[in-house]
Amino acid sequence: MEDYRITKMSRRERQLMDIVYQRGCVSVVDVLEDLPDEPSYSTVRALLRILEDKGYLSHEKDGKRYIYRPTQPRHQAGRSALKQIFNTFFDKSIEKTVMTLISDADLSDEELDRLSQLIENAKKGDTSS
Repeated sequence: MEDYRITKMSRRERQLMDIVYQRGCVSVVDVLEDLPDEPSYSTVRALLRILEDKGYLSHEKDGKRYIYRPTQPRHQAGRSALKQIFNTFFDKSIEKTVMTLISDADLSDEELDRLSQLIENAKKGDTSS
């Protein structure tokens, strides 16, 4: 199966995947309930099929309806997406990536302390935290 490439998803496809991950599994009706500016039933059905064709979803039949599930856990898909963004937009530089993330975030003192601790652990070779 192709690696998750979130950057190659349309905005609407990302919205659908977010709903799928929040709910765990969905039918077309479930997605329609959660989508803003509600599209038609056939549009959602087509988008779910496209996401399945791309390898992001699988389905099983439940009576007359299809139930869709993600093919990878959210954390695994997130790692793949972050890796793609890291490689594409930040020249594979962890420093550039982290600087962008923390410059755009409103981090608490506790979060900054935790990040400092993670860096200290990494310096010591302990990445288990």
